[in-house]
Amino acid sequence: MATKKKEKPFEGIVDRLEEITKSLESGEISLEDSLALFEEGVGLVKSGTQRLEGAEKKIEVLMNQNDIDDFDPDNTAS
Repeated sequence: MATKKKEKPFEGIVDRLEEITKSLESGEISLEDSLALFEEGVGLVKSGTQRLEGAEKKIEVLMNQNDIDDFDPDNTAS
């Protein structure tokens, strides 16, 4: 039975990218380690971007289904 790799939450992606950035900016790691971290970061950026695009599409669908374009938060009268 194939197991699906558990995806890191979006906030976890951002946190890991911050850690990678600090490590790379420190200048205290080897070239090989820097390249490995950079490669990991590129993958995380791709994953994060895909998640954001997916969320944006869901929001657009929900807005179109519920006519939220006409929503007025100042009009609270029932």
